[in-house]
Amino acid sequence: MAQVSASLVDVDRLETWTRYRKGLCNDCAANCCTMPVEVRLPDLVRLKWVDAFEAEHEPPKQIAKRLDKAGLIEHFNFRNSIFTLARRSSGDCGLLDPVTRRCTVYEQRPDTCRKHPQVGPRPGYCPYGARARAG
Repeated sequence: MAQVSASLVDVDRLETWTRYRKGLCNDCAANCCTMPVEVRLPDLVRLKWVDAFEAEHEPPKQIAKRLDKAGLIEHFNFRNSIFTLARRSSGDCGLLDPVTRRCTVYEQRPDTCRKHPQVGPRPGYCPYGARARAG
């Protein structure tokens, strides 16, 4: 199966986004998964990157240092304790399968992803782009 390009829509130009409707994700190239994903400690616990004891007793700054060293995050906002997940050089979320364009941790995905597109830069819209067909 050929790798799919996610550059079908300019995610930074909200006017190019499509009103979300049920089923739209079925043939989408997952352009939303090229946007930065901000998460909090409960998301990291759900992903099993941090255990509940560590989340309760370890300073977030120390957790951020460990996750950064492991290549799992690319930024930590100390003031708000928000972690930004690492992305590949392509801009894709590190949790996105580059071939199928599907989330590899869908059941454990962060709240940011669970709430998209109801919450985000343009609520009710998404950067839909049809997935290229192999062939």
